[in-house]
Amino acid sequence: MMSDKPNRPELDELTEAERQAADRDRSAPSATSSEEAAARTAAAPRSEDLGAVYEIPVQLSAVLGKTTLPVSQLLRLGRGAVVELDRKVGEPIDILVNNRLVARGEVVILDDRLGVTMTEIIKTET
Repeated sequence: MMSDKPNRPELDELTEAERQAADRDRSAPSATSSEEAAARTAAAPRSEDLGAVYEIPVQLSAVLGKTTLPVSQLLRLGRGAVVELDRKVGEPIDILVNNRLVARGEVVILDDRLGVTMTEIIKTET
């Protein structure tokens, strides 16, 4: 069964990094310029500042495969028809968040439901 709270270790690491930055700020000499202080504040948002962002819903999709077919073939599909996809059995599936590829994974069975386990995180350059 899945928990209501997301398992997000990267957020725990971020929080720890924020704590370390706050400790450095407290122990640093007070002779820093206001520009340096503003740059540090802008570079490391506090977790309480991000609270509202964590509540924004996103759409997660697991894509087993894709195919292209003409409308005439689509209209001939009926109950029990099999549509061949571009993936082979055992190949990783794409995991999309808001239609953006973020990971690849494998289909798993959880009791009587399907799930996805992430096996590769896709890092995109911005």
